[in-house]
Amino acid sequence: MLKSLAVAAAVAGVLATASPTSAATAQAGYGIWPPGNCTQGTFCGWANTDHPPEGPTAPPSLVTTTDWAGNVTVFNFYNYTSRNVDITWTANWGGTVYTGTLCATSGDGHLYVPVTVTRVDFHTHNCR
Repeated sequence: MLKSLAVAAAVAGVLATASPTSAATAQAGYGIWPPGNCTQGTFCGWANTDHPPEGPTAPPSLVTTTDWAGNVTVFNFYNYTSRNVDITWTANWGGTVYTGTLCATSGDGHLYVPVTVTRVDFHTHNCR
């Protein structure tokens, strides 16, 4: 049980930190990293862990411009839209299922943990 709580705390910490990490990326208008091969105006998610400095280059496992529902593995994402996005996710670590919703602002990209994205909801209100 203690291990499950540690995993949940670690995941929550990773998912909660989605802000610019350097002046260079902030100046470029990107979040954690550049959008890579994500087309402007789309939300993209990648299942693979390959992440060169210029951003993801593998084909995204999820690309959408509108609200979306389904089940797709995502290791990292990039919100290359002008709207905020609520990303609903689920993950199974050590037999324990975790769920949550992450709000990604325009230009935000993060995760770095494998999750199953089940919903992407676009909105214009602020992230909480």
